[in-house]
Amino acid sequence: MQGLTMDYQLTLPALLKRAEDLFGKREIVTRLPDKSFHRYTYKDFVRRSKKLAIALGELGLEKGDRVATLAWNQYQHLEAYFGVPSAGLVIHTINPRLKGHEISYILNHADDKVLLIDETMAPLLAGFKDDVNLERILVFSASGDAPEGLQSYEDFIEGADESKFEYPTLDENDAAALCYTSGTTGRPKGALYSHRCLCIHSLLVSMPDAFGISIKDTVLPVVPMFHVNAWGIPFAATMIGCKQVMPGPHMDPESLLDALEREKVNFTAGVPTIWLGILQILDKDPDKYDLSNLHAMGVGGSAAPEAMIRGFEERHGLHIIHAWGMTEMAPVGTAGYLTPDLLEEPEDVQYKYRAKQGIQLPFVEVRARGDEGFVEWDGNAMGELEVRGPTVASSYYESPEGADKFTDDGWFRTGDVVSIDPRGYVEIRDRDKDLVKSGGEWISSVDLENSLMGHEAVAEAAVIAIPHPKWDERPLAVVVLKEGKNATPDELREHLETSFAKWQLPDAFEFVDEIPRTATGKFLKRALREQFEGYELAT
Repeated sequence: MQGLTMDYQLTLPALLKRAEDLFGKREIVTRLPDKSFHRYTYKDFVRRSKKLAIALGELGLEKGDRVATLAWNQYQHLEAYFGVPSAGLVIHTINPRLKGHEISYILNHADDKVLLIDETMAPLLAGFKDDVNLERILVFSASGDAPEGLQSYEDFIEGADESKFEYPTLDENDAAALCYTSGTTGRPKGALYSHRCLCIHSLLVSMPDAFGISIKDTVLPVVPMFHVNAWGIPFAATMIGCKQVMPGPHMDPESLLDALEREKVNFTAGVPTIWLGILQILDKDPDKYDLSNLHAMGVGGSAAPEAMIRGFEERHGLHIIHAWGMTEMAPVGTAGYLTPDLLEEPEDVQYKYRAKQGIQLPFVEVRARGDEGFVEWDGNAMGELEVRGPTVASSYYESPEGADKFTDDGWFRTGDVVSIDPRGYVEIRDRDKDLVKSGGEWISSVDLENSLMGHEAVAEAAVIAIPHPKWDERPLAVVVLKEGKNATPDELREHLETSFAKWQLPDAFEFVDEIPRTATGKFLKRALREQFEGYELAT
């Protein structure tokens, strides 16, 4: 016997219609390249999204064709988030920080038909335009102009007749969005999200025990819209109807702090490297910015150091929500909220739990597999994290490479080495390729890094494995000091000794001006390993 409920399809056009019906007067704000602000309402946003859908349909594109974007967080990009899927097409966000040959590979692999590109990114075209077969390139610009030889997005949608738009009847399992992994191992691979996946993800991340956003909030996603759909925040915020603030190309700490204060932002989210820079500015001048409206800051992409979580909370009254996910998960999979029993624990215990990756969102299941099978949820045993759920990829788009990432019984192998405690809290101990194997024992580079970044003189730290003739591998710590601060290797080693056994401590410390990052802002350990190739440790 089946239930007697309507087979209502979960699709992005349904979210757009909700915005049209309910939130017409709500505001969407974008900081433009010249640092001025563009303001319009949800009513304007819906109208222009419809015009985009009509204009794309008149190009003769077929259902499921891909439309790529190279764009910052801004209002025209948000229109594409909904206008493209409402035309029965697939929006494909591309990271502009990739190299030209990487962009051309991704465009060709996805067989993109149209490219929407920010005016500030137009110079990137020289690096890949001749190597791809795009049918049309449209330029987002505040003025409505476009460089010579290219078409303006504003001109493209201007002639579209909004009255021709009808909300489409789509299957919720139709493809809606496409994102490629960063390609840290092998070629970049595509995660193809369905309408159903993105709608469910929007519901999950909006929950009180996740990002907890509501119509009363003002939301500013620092995480770029080209990075796994800005963690789904633009979809969720549109579904909820809250005010949205887009930082545009201005991702420096001062510009972000100014926007957070000026627009009275309640929720924001980004990677730890962004917040580490902001924390340094707030520590220098705690009274410069009024962030009293900011009730939560989502942090993910890499592990958030406990010292950073403490610093924001104890020195500035700002609350961090630690989350974890992957491109293959649409992307958020866990959130680091505290259960009622943990709220009764001492503060030190609470901070340690808040520094973990947290508990899986509803319908997301987790398990960890070690060398001898699945590991116990005891908080100590480590294994590779495997996940499954309605927002998790079942395979990669048009790519046999990576098939080994999916188990025979339908789980996704994340490559993250974790422990899971009896409460279900997941703690990432390392990426499988970043663990240091010393004398048959594993050393977590993440644990060492987080502890080092708790030292008052350390701004950033990354730990990599260096070959060793006796112990196989030993850890090398690469450290960036805060401006005006000093620390010696002995001082850093002494700082670590309170939390680590002697054999786990780095054999050496190297001080650098900056640590290379991936296109998504994470530490690029592959580049560090190349930089320190041939490094000789004392025996």
